[in-house]
Amino acid sequence: MFDSLQDFIKKESSSGIVLILVTLLALILQNSHLTDFYTDFLQIPLQISFGDFGIAKPLLLWVNDGLMAIFFFLVGLEVKREILEGELSSKEQIILPAVAALGGMLVPALIFIFFNFNDSFAMKGWAIPTATDIAFALGILGLLGSRVPLSLKIFLMALAIIDDLGAIIIIALFYTSELSLFSISIAALSLTTLIIMNYLGVIKKAAYILVGLVLWVSVLKSGVHATIAGVLLAFSIPLYSYTKEKQKFSMLKEMEHDLHYWVAFFVLPLFAFVNAGVDLKGLTPSTLITDVPLGIMLGLFLGKQLGVFGFSYLSIKLGIAKLPKESNFKQLYGVAILTGIGFTMSLFVDSLAYNDTALFHYADKLSILLGSFLSGLVGYLYLRKFL
Repeated sequence: MFDSLQDFIKKESSSGIVLILVTLLALILQNSHLTDFYTDFLQIPLQISFGDFGIAKPLLLWVNDGLMAIFFFLVGLEVKREILEGELSSKEQIILPAVAALGGMLVPALIFIFFNFNDSFAMKGWAIPTATDIAFALGILGLLGSRVPLSLKIFLMALAIIDDLGAIIIIALFYTSELSLFSISIAALSLTTLIIMNYLGVIKKAAYILVGLVLWVSVLKSGVHATIAGVLLAFSIPLYSYTKEKQKFSMLKEMEHDLHYWVAFFVLPLFAFVNAGVDLKGLTPSTLITDVPLGIMLGLFLGKQLGVFGFSYLSIKLGIAKLPKESNFKQLYGVAILTGIGFTMSLFVDSLAYNDTALFHYADKLSILLGSFLSGLVGYLYLRKFL
C-alpha cells in the first residue's frame, strides 16, 4: 500500500512538471508569429463514422469531450478504490479531507459570486475557482522532498480526489444543456448492462470498454457532459473478481495502473496545451481587475486557502477531525495554499461555463493561470520556511 501510494505521488509530481512545460509552449505559440499554426491545430476536423452514424468535432472538442472522459474515468477508479479500501474507507480517514474539500469549494464560490452576482452570464463561472489540480499540487510538494510528512501528502491527495468528485457532481447538475430523452434512455440501458456485468462477474475488460463506448456516445448526445460517462463506467468496474481457476485479481487496479501514465503524460498535457494558449495581445492590467477575473483569481488564491484551512481548523478544534500525523497547523496552512492551484480542472470548468467564448478577452483563462501560479509559488515558499 505504501509503495503504491509513493508511486502515485511520484507520477503526479512528474506530470505537474510536464504540465508547466506544455502550458508555456501553448502561451508562446499563441502569442508569437506561430499563432495561426496553433489556432489551426485546435480546429483540426476529426470524424468517426459507422455507416450513417458519425461524430464530427474539431480537435479541441475531442480533447475536452473525449480524452477528458478518460481522465474522469481514472478519477472514478481512484475514488471507488479509495472509498472501498483506501484513504477514504473509514470515517476517521475521510472526515478531515472531506470537510477541507467542502470549505475549499464553498468559500471560493462565494468570493466569485460576491463579484459577479449582478451578471447572469458571468455567474455561470461560479464553479471555476472551486477546483484543485492534483498533479500540480502534488508536484509542488514533490519539490520539497522528504521534508514533507507523508500524512500531509495523503491529506492533499484525498482532498483533491474528493474535490474532483465534487467537480463531477457540479458538472452533472449545473453544466447540462437541453436533454435528449432518447439518448438518456440508451445511456441508462448501457449503465444497467454494466451493473449486471459486474454482478455476474464478467472479467473481460473489452466487454466493459465496448459498453462504455456506447455509454459515452449516448451521454455525449444526451445534453449531459460526456465526461460523466467516464465516472459512471469507472463505478461499474469490479474491484475484485475471480478467474475460472478461482484466482483473485483486481480489474479496477489493473485499469488504474495501465491508465495512469497515459493520463498523466498524454491526456492532461494535451488538454493543457489546447486550453492554456491564452491570447495576451490586447490584455491590459485593467482587464484583470474586472469582476470575472477578480472573482477567479481571488477565489483560487484566497478562497481556496481560507476555505480549506478554515474548515480544517474548526473541525480539528471541535474534535470532529484530527490533524495529520507528524504535522502542525502551520504546515497544514501551507498545503491549503497549494489547493489554490486550479489549473487544468479550472480551465475545464471555464470551457463549460463560457463555452470558450472570447467575451472576457481570455482574461478569465489568464486569471486561472495567475491564481494557480500565485498559489503554487506562495505555497512552495511558505512550506520551505515551515517544514
